[in-house]
Amino acid sequence: MTAPIIGMCAAYETASWQHAMPQEAAFVPGGYVRKVQAAGGLAVLLVPDLAAEKEPDILLDRIDGLLLVGGVDVQPETYGHSASAHLEVTSPLRDDFELALTRAAFARDMPVLGICRGVQVMNVANGGTLHQHLTDCGFAEHRPYPKSLGANTYHAVEIRAATLAARAAGAGIHQVNSHHHQGIDRVAEGAVVAARAATDGLVEALEWPALRFAMGVQWHPEEMPVDHIIAALVGASAASPARKDKP
Repeated sequence: MTAPIIGMCAAYETASWQHAMPQEAAFVPGGYVRKVQAAGGLAVLLVPDLAAEKEPDILLDRIDGLLLVGGVDVQPETYGHSASAHLEVTSPLRDDFELALTRAAFARDMPVLGICRGVQVMNVANGGTLHQHLTDCGFAEHRPYPKSLGANTYHAVEIRAATLAARAAGAGIHQVNSHHHQGIDRVAEGAVVAARAATDGLVEALEWPALRFAMGVQWHPEEMPVDHIIAALVGASAASPARKDKP
């Protein structure tokens, strides 16, 4: 059987290229790609597209697992809130595309993993809400060093036993990296909290036990030297019953 195909929702932003003017580009940071490939998956980019937003099965029929990567703020209108003074850059095109794909992937029980912004998209797609700026809501600073995901950003989270996160990373206290100013507020229907920050209790991981594999983490496993979260998605995608007729 061929390697499982992991569709990664791409950012769509202005980028600078060598010997070229800045222009809009669809891209995914290389850390995600390397972790998918190292786990035996085939990484493909899913570019925001209005046709696929209206008919997500166009893309979902062609992949085995969905990876929602990090990025800009989620529009508060998508979860019924007004913008706060600390709302940062948003991408309406990306929000609408990723929310549509997430809902359709949940409906067909396709393996889904959300990372940072990705877990927030999963929560919103299922009726949850977000804190728009954590320090305004009484939480600690979770973006201590902007533009860094290294050891200086690490903080403790406690992963609950008997969860997907525990199977992938181990239950108990773990040190993970942190780079977000938004976070989970009201937890979506059907979701359970799989991890919290040890210092302030902020939700750090969600999963949906009624589905085979639907998990989101607030940290960045693609930039951690030893982490099996992305490998768990690839493994679940490889084992998906929907792959039985693929060559």
